[in-house]
Amino acid sequence: MTNVSTLVPDSALGRTRRIPTVRALATLGRATRHGVEAIGASTQFALRTMGAIRDVRTWGPSATLYMRRLGVDSLPIGSFIAVFTGIVLALLASYSITGAVPLYFVGTLVEKTITMELAPVLTGLALAGRVGANIAAELGSMKVTEQIDALETLGYDPHSYLVVPRVLAGTIMFPVVVGAAMLAGVASAWIASVFLLDLSSADFVKGLRLFFSAFDVRYGLVKAASFGFIVTLIGSIRGLRAGGGAEGVGRAATSAVVYSAVLILVLDAFWAVTWLLGSSRP
Repeated sequence: MTNVSTLVPDSALGRTRRIPTVRALATLGRATRHGVEAIGASTQFALRTMGAIRDVRTWGPSATLYMRRLGVDSLPIGSFIAVFTGIVLALLASYSITGAVPLYFVGTLVEKTITMELAPVLTGLALAGRVGANIAAELGSMKVTEQIDALETLGYDPHSYLVVPRVLAGTIMFPVVVGAAMLAGVASAWIASVFLLDLSSADFVKGLRLFFSAFDVRYGLVKAASFGFIVTLIGSIRGLRAGGGAEGVGRAATSAVVYSAVLILVLDAFWAVTWLLGSSRP
């Protein structure tokens, strides 16, 4: 049998071997370029939105409407999630505590975990689906039906008229929803501890107050505000870039939820590294 290497020149074999490497590098380069372009465009969008805050006469009349739609209407789902989270967390805490640790530490674990982590993150993820998808679908529908172009023709800045009130409403109202979720989670954990565990109200409150700090609540509310900002901003970006009819609107809503959820987790880690870690050092 004839050897292939005797029929194909060495230079051709070398080029053949290099083709997969070149293609991989080209794919990596395209992905990097698209990623940098997306980050730059999103940053430019955010800066333009912040600059549009000065136009209070345009976004002011609709700000309270979006606060109610994005915040007040989201209170039930935030509280609902927190109630069952508190119950499960109290039971898990009691299961994890051995006989060497007093049972009233259930209150301590519940307070720290709910106020600093679970209430902001779980509520933020839930509202990413409710608020982020709603904003992306709403603005995407306006984009594909050329209502955005009509607003610009009438002299309205889409950022001032559409984006700013939504972003401000999310940034202001997410901490309100998370604060209600904190109360609901701790209250449900207290009820579960009293009725399902051998723990009195006095012991639960003792553990709750043992290591409580105002920093716990402040940390959770600041995280919630950052989540509200990023969810509404991503929803607005994806909505105003929608195209291709109903299918494009669906893709915009889906991508808004996915990106918002990922960035919520990234921000959660960011706050833990930059603020929580720094505050724990002597």
